[in-house]
Amino acid sequence: MSCPICSKDPEPRYRPFCSKRCADVDLGRWMQGKYAIATEERPVVDGASDEFDDAARKFH
Repeated sequence: MSCPICSKDPEPRYRPFCSKRCADVDLGRWMQGKYAIATEERPVVDGASDEFDDAARKFH
């Protein structure tokens, strides 16, 4: 398996990455929301619940 960021051979200390830099790049991507897992659920915005959304639709 190669480093998922730069494709170099992994360094045991930073496995699966080749360096601290590549590990930090990956962490930064996670923190910025660049990785996502597909789901069928709708995201909750500003803490709104589905009940609130349903009630709001009745008035539109």
